[in-house]
Amino acid sequence: MPFLKLLAAETTAAITTAAETTAAETTDEALVEIKEVLSETLGEDLAENVSGFSRFLNDVWQGFIGKLPTIVFAIILLILGILLSKLTVKIMTRALDRSKLDLTINHFIKSVVKIALYVLLATVILTLLGVPTTSIITVIGTAGVAIGLALQSSLANVAGGFLILIAKPFKVGNYITVSGVEGTVETINILYTKLRTLDNKAVFIPNGTASNAVLTNVTEADKRRVDNIFSISYDADYKKAVGAIYKALHKIPKILDTEGHKPFVRMCAHSASSIDIAVRVWCKTGDYWDVYFDVIEHIRMEFIEEGIEIPYQQIDVHMKEN
Repeated sequence: MPFLKLLAAETTAAITTAAETTAAETTDEALVEIKEVLSETLGEDLAENVSGFSRFLNDVWQGFIGKLPTIVFAIILLILGILLSKLTVKIMTRALDRSKLDLTINHFIKSVVKIALYVLLATVILTLLGVPTTSIITVIGTAGVAIGLALQSSLANVAGGFLILIAKPFKVGNYITVSGVEGTVETINILYTKLRTLDNKAVFIPNGTASNAVLTNVTEADKRRVDNIFSISYDADYKKAVGAIYKALHKIPKILDTEGHKPFVRMCAHSASSIDIAVRVWCKTGDYWDVYFDVIEHIRMEFIEEGIEIPYQQIDVHMKEN
């Protein structure tokens, strides 16, 4: 029995070899016939060029056929890799949302991981297609240097993003003022910080600018002071005006009246046409604008009820007789 198996194997191999030889001879004979026909029709030189181009196309086709299984596998792996990357980011997003990490770090980590996964996937696909790993590393390094030189400002923004994460001058949800723009921080990505203004406009500030510019974090503390100045006529009763102001402030429940955060009402200037009174009150940070407008409205109504005059600008004109 082993002898029969061996004989069958040798016979099969011989048949396969003969078939391949016959196919090669048939292909060669076909090429020779095509070359002869082209020589008779187009001439020797042109026929030789056409024949060489045909052999080139044949070699390319054979190479493609030989690599076809690998290419198909690479495409399948690419699709699976993209789906797996999206799934990984989604799972990581859920895990980060359940964690106690700051939203600023949360969004930044998701951006970095997403980019890293796609770079890794591209490297694996190129390696599978036969591109040497050393060549890939060389290309990535060269591209990194070229991109670094061309996009110096973008790299500064990346560095600025890391500085923001480390120093934490602001975080998602804070209301900040930077480079003449103010708004609530919505996201902090690798390259820029997104603000939402009070009139619902989106403003994108480069992280490099946000990390180097003078920045005001309005909502970093839980309490804020509201400052206003009110003017009364020189003929008005100052003490009566101060009493009216305190009476108006007591009608605003969101104003704080605790130790260290008492309302402050004092004369602050003798202007050209009025006496100016500074009014400073404290409130919770989230109540700032409500308190700001309530103070103006309530004091105005109290002045009207008490008959306290709010002056118009006055100019004394003296006529000189000749």
